[in-house]
Amino acid sequence: MKFELPKLPYDYSALEPYIDAKTMEIHYTKHHQAYVDKLNAAVEKYPGLQGRPIEELLKNLADLKVEEADRLAIRNHGGGHYNHSLFWTYLDPKNQKDELLAKEITSTFGSTEDFKKQFTDSATKLFGSGWTWLVRNGKNSKLEIKNFPMQDSPIMTGDQLIFGLDVWEHAYYLKYQNKRADYIDAWWNVIKIV
Repeated sequence: MKFELPKLPYDYSALEPYIDAKTMEIHYTKHHQAYVDKLNAAVEKYPGLQGRPIEELLKNLADLKVEEADRLAIRNHGGGHYNHSLFWTYLDPKNQKDELLAKEITSTFGSTEDFKKQFTDSATKLFGSGWTWLVRNGKNSKLEIKNFPMQDSPIMTGDQLIFGLDVWEHAYYLKYQNKRADYIDAWWNVIKIV
């Protein structure tokens, strides 16, 4: 079974005015679809990998019996597919809140506003392309903010993903150009949970 683009739970325009419809359409149909296609191309060479969940491939990347070029393709495109598949589910036109998570964030970071400042600062300062994540540390179960370059994912380090922000330019450049901070500020209006 091949990997597939997941269905978006809302229309491209549902996150307006914070994330524009054209960016959503290109991000989803071009960028995410390319990760899926290139992941499938890498995996199809190895019958033993076909049908395995992407989480399993990413968690066991070092142990996969594949050529190094294909390991890199699985890492990059598999990470891109996995990260984006989750990213779409964190975005919410209604901006609903998770009160239990908000309490845990307050306990860990002092307040939701302090958390947002720290998360925003981390995402703004991430050099180049990548992701900023709120994770539950796989070793001590504490909430942490972590940056990952390119399409690397916390699942690769054993952390549990709570939610993440795509800070690749393709996620915001049409509307915000080089103003990553403006994109991040707008994103808080369409992220469910906090």
